[in-house]
Amino acid sequence: MSSIEEKIKSLPREAQDEVEDFVDFLARKHTRKSARRLRLDWRGALKDMRDQYTSVELQHKALDWWGD
Repeated sequence: MSSIEEKIKSLPREAQDEVEDFVDFLARKHTRKSARRLRLDWRGALKDMRDQYTSVELQHKALDWWGD
């Protein structure tokens, strides 16, 4: 079985450029996911509803509001 480098080198130059673009895309995609920080700016947004609903009911309501 040949290595990935050998397989890429056997491709025409144009295809090698596409492979490089795709690898760059994958690198950006995975870097963004790992670098993404959790936002908590919504924290406490439903505080005024805690007397009307349980936490589970609020979770279901939030899903309804988001449109599933």
